[in-house]
Amino acid sequence: MFTGLVEAVGELVERKPTSGGCRLRIATALASELAAGDSIAVNGVCLTVILAEGQEFHADVGPETVRVTTLGRLSRGSHVNLERPLRADSRFGGHFVQGHVDAIGHVEELRVDLDFHWLTVSFPAQLAPFFVSKGSIAVDGISLTVAGLGPDRFDVQVVPFTMEHTNLSGAHIRDAVNLECDMVGKYVIRAAELAGLTIGGLRPGNLTH
Repeated sequence: MFTGLVEAVGELVERKPTSGGCRLRIATALASELAAGDSIAVNGVCLTVILAEGQEFHADVGPETVRVTTLGRLSRGSHVNLERPLRADSRFGGHFVQGHVDAIGHVEELRVDLDFHWLTVSFPAQLAPFFVSKGSIAVDGISLTVAGLGPDRFDVQVVPFTMEHTNLSGAHIRDAVNLECDMVGKYVIRAAELAGLTIGGLRPGNLTH
């Protein structure tokens, strides 16, 4: 379990193909605090450390994870958000993030608002029922709040600290990002389905603030 509060930004040193998946080698100062078997979120994807030495760690990415996340597309030198699991004895910030990506979204717009930034991200239509205005969303593992919502995209406002201390500082239009919807919403939708309720899609329209 994670919180969506990024601890560090690492650099992808190598992405080596394996049988159906790939192995990532990532450089970060956090490596000295990791051991084989530890969990770590990489751009919002929960992975298992298989080796940690010096300032680098290695993690395997399976075929399904390659299919449903951006990790299989990363190129050497890419910056990735890193977060270790939530400690039971620590304060809880952000929101509950499982590291289980629901879909890939795309950056549609980036705009500056004084010291802040606005980010518009598109998402697959099937995720629409899981979004609510002022609800939580994890974008590449970053806990953010939905400030504007449309049928296939959402707005978030990014504070300066988050912009400076995550990979959003290098974001570009049409970049692919990992999306994980709030787990509470998933359970609500599932319970509604089991009760025989039909969850309708949103009608086309503009973002609502």
